[in-house]
Amino acid sequence: MSVTYALGFEASGVACGLKSSGNKDLAVVVNRGPLQKAAAVFTTNRCQANPILWSKEVIKDQQVSAIVLNSGGANCYTGPQGFQTTHATAEALAEQLGVASSDVLVCSTGLIGEQLDREKLLSGVTAAVQSLSGDGGVFASEAIMTTDSVAKRAQAESAAGWRIGGMAKGAGMLAPGLATMLVVITTDANVDSNVLDFALRAATRVSFDRLDSDGCMSTNDQVTLMASGASGVRAETSEFEKLLTQVCKELALKLLDDAEGASHNIHITVDGAASEDDAVEVARSVARNNLFKAAIFGNDPNWGRILAAVGTTKAAFDPYNIDVSINGVLISSKGQPAGDRNLIDLAPRKVDININLNSGAQIATVVTNDLTHKYVEENSAYSS
Repeated sequence: MSVTYALGFEASGVACGLKSSGNKDLAVVVNRGPLQKAAAVFTTNRCQANPILWSKEVIKDQQVSAIVLNSGGANCYTGPQGFQTTHATAEALAEQLGVASSDVLVCSTGLIGEQLDREKLLSGVTAAVQSLSGDGGVFASEAIMTTDSVAKRAQAESAAGWRIGGMAKGAGMLAPGLATMLVVITTDANVDSNVLDFALRAATRVSFDRLDSDGCMSTNDQVTLMASGASGVRAETSEFEKLLTQVCKELALKLLDDAEGASHNIHITVDGAASEDDAVEVARSVARNNLFKAAIFGNDPNWGRILAAVGTTKAAFDPYNIDVSINGVLISSKGQPAGDRNLIDLAPRKVDININLNSGAQIATVVTNDLTHKYVEENSAYSS
């Protein structure tokens, strides 16, 4: 069901010709209420696409009636013409829904520096509105795919009866910056706007912000949360945050599973850190180390790559009092070898790296993938 699992939402996904493949390339999600509350987080990349510039203004009053998303073009670095296309898209959807364009979010994904065909885009909006339904969440999740091999969807229901549904796209450029891809999450819970914003930031901090596929941050990243209140049930804050985090983590791991060309999913857990920030910094340094990622691709338990990456950080630790384990095998401890690397089996897709800094009680996990020939090949021909 995706984004239409929560009551009060309709969605659709159509093909309007933005993709040469003829596949679906435009999605619309509409909040039918009675509430139209929303929160969003955006890429912190300073180079931002026109839809991001538009949506950051729309979300300021925390009221959103609908969101329109296109694949087949990022509409980034396309100048005034590109911004006018974003504006026209919001205006077209607003007019057909009978809402204000200032309550319509816009998202785009695809190649930077190419103008979107406005005529096709606007005709797609019309077709999408005509196709809206309570079962349209699956089609919407398919329409936002770019290099994705599968659509990503998640849903959950609380004991009180309110629901959360979500969809995401992303297979590369998955590096943190408050958001890491295009994600739309819906809920039919009755939740205050300030709670929506707080819960979304708390959830993304430990889910999407901990996904670091290749260290590359997009210009178009956005995570949006909309609440309809259609269940009639007021959500308790802690339960809402817990269930939202669950959905965000599920979507994040589905993005990792689909990372471009990856053959291993790598979970890097740093514990014994003096602070959570230290733990994240160390884990992220390892996750972005190409030598380490290449070694995992080759099924080589080269733990020296891990320690070399740890040593580039400013985290508090004694370099000669660090313990490193790979898939449960303690391989290095306190500045010297500890175990037989031949005992480490890297054939399974999932790889667990544990780094104990022995400097405190804080812990954090960052997830990444290996660096493969297929990743290089896919990204070498992205614009062709």
